[in-house]
Amino acid sequence: MVEENYIQSLFAERLGGENFGKGKEIYKFEKIKRAKRAARGRNPGVELIDLGVGEPDEMAFPGVVKTMQVECTKPENRGYADNGIQEFKDAAARYMERVYSVSDIDPVNEVLHSIGSKSALSMFPAIYINRGDTTLMTVPGYPVLATHTLWYDGEVYRMPLKEENGFLPDLESIPGDIKKRAKLLYLNYPNNPTGAVATRGFYEGVVRFAKENRVIVVQDAAYAALHYHGRPLSFLSIPGAKDVGVEIHSLSKAFNMTGWRLGFVAGNPLVLSGFGYVKDNFDSGQFIAIQKSGIYALEHTEITDAICEKYKRRLMMMVDVFNSVGFNARMPGGSFYLYVRAPKGIRGGKRFKLAEDFSEYLITEKLISTVPWDDAGHYIRLSATFVANGEKEEKRVMEEVRKRLSEMGLEF
Repeated sequence: MVEENYIQSLFAERLGGENFGKGKEIYKFEKIKRAKRAARGRNPGVELIDLGVGEPDEMAFPGVVKTMQVECTKPENRGYADNGIQEFKDAAARYMERVYSVSDIDPVNEVLHSIGSKSALSMFPAIYINRGDTTLMTVPGYPVLATHTLWYDGEVYRMPLKEENGFLPDLESIPGDIKKRAKLLYLNYPNNPTGAVATRGFYEGVVRFAKENRVIVVQDAAYAALHYHGRPLSFLSIPGAKDVGVEIHSLSKAFNMTGWRLGFVAGNPLVLSGFGYVKDNFDSGQFIAIQKSGIYALEHTEITDAICEKYKRRLMMMVDVFNSVGFNARMPGGSFYLYVRAPKGIRGGKRFKLAEDFSEYLITEKLISTVPWDDAGHYIRLSATFVANGEKEEKRVMEEVRKRLSEMGLEF
């Protein structure tokens, strides 16, 4: 007779082996979802203000949707896309030149589409990481590349993003033995969650570091086009950058196409060759009609201009509101996030050891949802993608936030 629970014993060690699913630890964003459901249940008549959501609050623009509607009806778009249609690669190369002044991207050998940036990030360890190899990872940050590095028996060296360094990693502080084992350097600018942007000087240092230490740079540019001070900067615009790495772009944030799952990787042709080989064994490409809708988006960058204008307006409101109740909020260089230090407590009342404690208190007692980060100091992330239809409604939501926070008497 077959043992009924034999399946439990067969889980891979990378997932915890026979202990898979038995742990009590809950993923941070699942905790937030549960807390929101509980808060709504306890307060059915009170508005929950969600400043934690990390995706656009609006649909893709009408021209993108219309293109999708038309392309869905064409029989030539029905089949496998494999590693993507050339027309999308051509549009991506033109986009890089138009928006970032990167004019030397070969659309045949130096661009490949991806099913969003998340899936692209998950593949790079499969290309490069062997047992004992190291990925250099910024924290706080998006963990996908680190997770997959560990799944391939690699190691992760975490570089803290500190306010005193402009939320840029200190590459010079990496120990020599770590540098020798490092294969991948993950960057993400404009940064989630800090909103920091990289400087040209920083990227120049990254190129030098990569060449000296034989490291491949993976720059996650998911928020690159959401930039509020001058022209956005691409890593690939730096001399020598294409010799050492790639940049991953996404249509999710810049074009309100989060659920469409479309992005592209551009840069070093040999890295792209490895990416294409692995990708061919992971997926069969994004639906061609979606790729053609993406072409429309990439050719209509005024869409991003309008989105940036909205987020900038909202972020400025948020800075004003949170500073009025004691926070030290600053307008970010990019993304749609504010990243502010969490308070230590409430005057004469509750104390907060961690940002997670404060975030939990906010959702439970004030029905304001945020995302806590305790990786390098104690901060909360606030998103400008809260639901509000128009500027009048935005002001109403922000004034409600001000009212609820003013009642607390925060101590920093």
